[in-house]
Amino acid sequence: MLIRSLTLTTLLALAGPLLAADGDSPLDIDKGRARPLIVITSSTIDPVWLGLKKSLDDPANKEGLAQRNIRVYSVLNMSGQLDGKDMGQQDTMALIRSLKLGAGALPKVILVGKDGEKKLESSGDESKTVDLKKIFETIDAMPMAEKEAAAAAAATPPPAAAEPAAAKGTKATKPAKPAKPIKPPEMPDD
Repeated sequence: MLIRSLTLTTLLALAGPLLAADGDSPLDIDKGRARPLIVITSSTIDPVWLGLKKSLDDPANKEGLAQRNIRVYSVLNMSGQLDGKDMGQQDTMALIRSLKLGAGALPKVILVGKDGEKKLESSGDESKTVDLKKIFETIDAMPMAEKEAAAAAAATPPPAAAEPAAAKGTKATKPAKPAKPIKPPEMPDD
């Protein structure tokens, strides 16, 4: 009985940190699927947030966000939102922890790529110059975005010539039968 208890305790001691290491961040969900844009400010009336919010509401920019798979996370006065919908306090704190940001009252704008790496990071006065045009340019310069654009172009083939319709009263022909596979050569007996 003692051995079983010690074995179980050892197993839990080893598995605990491994399970805790699993990411609880909302960014882990977006990894490989979307590009998170995180805006962190100390108040809802911060000029950085107001400027970005105004440009996010523009219909042309909304289309650009959708084309580039951008999800907007905003942390305003420790209250988090994802694309305008409230996040829980735990998710908000997990988001901040996953970004490994130090404490500070300065506004921050961070763009994370699909690979989970920070592609654009600005803080303080520098974040006042960040606009959606700069974010779009950063994304369009990424290798992953170039691959997606090429894949989208390849996915839409040019319109093929329409097959001639069978004349009325004629029987449609069957497609040709595939040829039999060739038998592999046999090894001679010695």
